[in-house]
Amino acid sequence: MRAGDRLVAGTVRRGGPWPAVLAGTAVVGAAGELAVPYLIGRTVDALVARQPSGAHWLALCAGAVAAVMLCESLGVWARGASGAHAAATLRSGVLRHVLGTGSAATRRFPEGELVTRAGLNAEEVGRAPETVTSALALLVPTAGALVALTLIAPVLTLTLGAGIVVILLVLRAFLRTTTTLAGGYQEVQGEIAARLVEALGGARTIAAAGTAERESRRVLAPLPGLRTHGMALWRANASAAVRAGLVVPLLEVAVLAVGGFMLAAGDLTIGELYAAARYAVLGASLSTALGHIGGLARARAAAGRVAEVLDLPPVRYGTRTLPPGPGTVEFRDVAANGLTVGDLTLPGGSVTAVVGRSGAGKSLLAALAGRLAEPGRGTVLLDGVPLAELAEEELRRAIGYAFERPVLVGETIGDAISPEPAPVREGGRLAEAAPLDGRAPVAHRVAEAAEAACADGFVRRLPLGYATPLGEAPMSGGERQRIGLARAFAQGERLLVLDDATSSLDTVTERQVGQALTTDRLGRTRLIAAHRLATAARADQVVWLDGGTVRACGPHHELWQDPAYRAVFQEADGADGADRDREEPREARSAEDVRAAEGAAP
Repeated sequence: MRAGDRLVAGTVRRGGPWPAVLAGTAVVGAAGELAVPYLIGRTVDALVARQPSGAHWLALCAGAVAAVMLCESLGVWARGASGAHAAATLRSGVLRHVLGTGSAATRRFPEGELVTRAGLNAEEVGRAPETVTSALALLVPTAGALVALTLIAPVLTLTLGAGIVVILLVLRAFLRTTTTLAGGYQEVQGEIAARLVEALGGARTIAAAGTAERESRRVLAPLPGLRTHGMALWRANASAAVRAGLVVPLLEVAVLAVGGFMLAAGDLTIGELYAAARYAVLGASLSTALGHIGGLARARAAAGRVAEVLDLPPVRYGTRTLPPGPGTVEFRDVAANGLTVGDLTLPGGSVTAVVGRSGAGKSLLAALAGRLAEPGRGTVLLDGVPLAELAEEELRRAIGYAFERPVLVGETIGDAISPEPAPVREGGRLAEAAPLDGRAPVAHRVAEAAEAACADGFVRRLPLGYATPLGEAPMSGGERQRIGLARAFAQGERLLVLDDATSSLDTVTERQVGQALTTDRLGRTRLIAAHRLATAARADQVVWLDGGTVRACGPHHELWQDPAYRAVFQEADGADGADRDREEPREARSAEDVRAAEGAAP
């Protein structure tokens, strides 16, 4: 919980102006509440004695009550604003950190778990400024009540102090218990979210296999655990409320009893006795902090979960830039996650196809070349510079990456192809823009990349062309792949990495894209994780992975003489391309797919 407590403290410090507003309204409101009993007491004494100052004291009472009400109203507004500001700031920070860690975050946490921690848990941590400030504000009337009772009669202070100690002990135990229980509750919430996201990702498979009912039961299986933690939280809150609540009337009776004896002895006036009774209630107002303490406990538990995400090390970049070069990629004694590459060179401007059975490590090799994965041993270099020493902007500008299922980002299709959107004329045509950093104009690069990926034709048929918002562009899987390919063509200046990026294309389109790859006019180096025979046949060299190692490297026609090499493509053809390669071995595939397949079997 130490990391969580540090995060809670940091959230309070970075809460903007709202914690200060909360603290100000709390202090002023508490001061007003402390003044009211005194003013009422003086008013009662003045009215009983028929003094002319009674009206003056009555006006002061009304002013103090109005100030308390105003502070309460401002406090409600500030609490909402502080929670929204803190949650938004923390959520943005967590999102940036997750994106900065690359694939490490999804390897460490399921996607649904990440969504829960960055969403719901971050929101609970965002309430920390409100709960901390409100809880600390209750100390003001307590301390003021002790001082006021000391001025009235020190013996009454001892009576109130004993009750406050009991209340503090109850609150301390409640905070510890509730933090533990809230953490368990949040863990079950994350587990349900992870299962739900996994099921949604395979919704079509589940529907086709007819296993929707069984999958629903699996997703909701942790609900009894959620109920157990929820009931435990309710019982802890009820128990603490009863114990703290009993102290308040007992404390008030004790103060009144002692004050009554002092009144009978002539040591107190009627107004002072009333003030003492009110101060006893204000001093015991710590008992009302259970709600704030419960919120703080939930924030601490949620902060511990968010801190685990923030503890993931982000990808570190260097400051170097690339010298002039053809885009030569060198693997020097490289090994990572069960894949041993050793020494391997991709000559500048060449086309290299990576082939192998499912789970051989083709995607991992591609990720190493694009620095989407870090080698556990060895170094990957681009034109003589280790990838880890390159500045982030330089690295991403030099390497274009296309995936099997690309995620398109940006507002429009033009934005999805290039992070430097080009102006678009009426009718969806790209307007020419000035060159950036000596590169080709943005519009020219976007159009050329789209044409190379065979995407320009269907984009221009859309009502707004390249200005069409992504959410309004109905695209098939193959069309999305073509946009992803166009993005790689537009961004990668020296190296193009294609990880099964043509699997959804029809034969004619794939042939056209393949020709664009093999005849790239910019002479970029191309690394293609391939499943199809035609891709390997067009490559300058083939890297054959088998059993987590590079079994052979050479031209396709030479490797074709090996029956085991030919068997790689025979297996792929027999599977009709359905068994696509991943970084993980086959055994690590989605458990949902396995369950659905089992449900479809007789």
